[in-house]
Amino acid sequence: MTVTTEAKTTAETDAQTDTQSDARPTALSPAELDAVVRSHLPLVGHLVREMLGRLPAHVSREDLVSAGMAALAHAAKGFDPSRGIPFGSFATTRIRGALLDELRGLDWASRSVRTRARKVETTQQELTATLGRTPTQTELAEALGVAPEELKAIDDDVQRAVVLSLQGFTAGTAEDLVPERTPGPEDLILHREKIGYLHHAVNALPERLRHVVTAYFFQERAMTDIAAELGVTESRISQLRSEALVLLRDGLNNHLDPQLVARQERGNGCVARRREAYYSQIARQGDLSARLAHTTALGMPLAA
Repeated sequence: MTVTTEAKTTAETDAQTDTQSDARPTALSPAELDAVVRSHLPLVGHLVREMLGRLPAHVSREDLVSAGMAALAHAAKGFDPSRGIPFGSFATTRIRGALLDELRGLDWASRSVRTRARKVETTQQELTATLGRTPTQTELAEALGVAPEELKAIDDDVQRAVVLSLQGFTAGTAEDLVPERTPGPEDLILHREKIGYLHHAVNALPERLRHVVTAYFFQERAMTDIAAELGVTESRISQLRSEALVLLRDGLNNHLDPQLVARQERGNGCVARRREAYYSQIARQGDLSARLAHTTALGMPLAA
């Protein structure tokens, strides 16, 4: 009886161990971790640029990139391929969360600073309605009953607060400053098609311009490195980049919104003919299916 009981207990223990082992996430090997992180590095830059477009200019890009890189590495370590979730979608959620956490950490404004800022804003609005114009700093200070120097100190405190609503001076959060909107199916298809057109427009650029755009925007290389590689000056790289951006803008508008394409003074000139050839080259890159193939079903860029 004792032997049977011990055998049963051992079998149950082994079964529990096997179950726990099966429940563990399928870890990536060190080589796979390195590969998946490297292939998704552009995703961090994309998400940071997307967020910076809706943030005050004094937010540090380097701080956000650093937080995003750390989140990408943590996401790779915690990724479980067996669940069938694309790593890009999994990492995007983690990276965006890390960026929001970074913004919260930068929001050092105390409650007293926010209270004084709201009071200044309210008083300024009341004076504007009364005077019919924007009040001067002296008038605003007199209405608040403070010295002009103190009013300037309040303004300095507000400017240094990163995650502070610049319109209503409300106690907003990082989520309020960077609102999320889930796109519908039609919006998602249009978004994916635009990304596809962008890829095709870049591929259709002349070789030198395409190299500058790819190295500067996609690989995020320094302009000095690109200049050294091509054997030209940094200012020449800047000129090539500007020329490429104009071509990309007109090429995309030609296919997506022709009314926005700038009219050329000489419609039959050499420059106009080169532009028309460029527009045609974009169209020959592929159809709608080829454009959608550059992104996942959720609109995320595919890993290079």
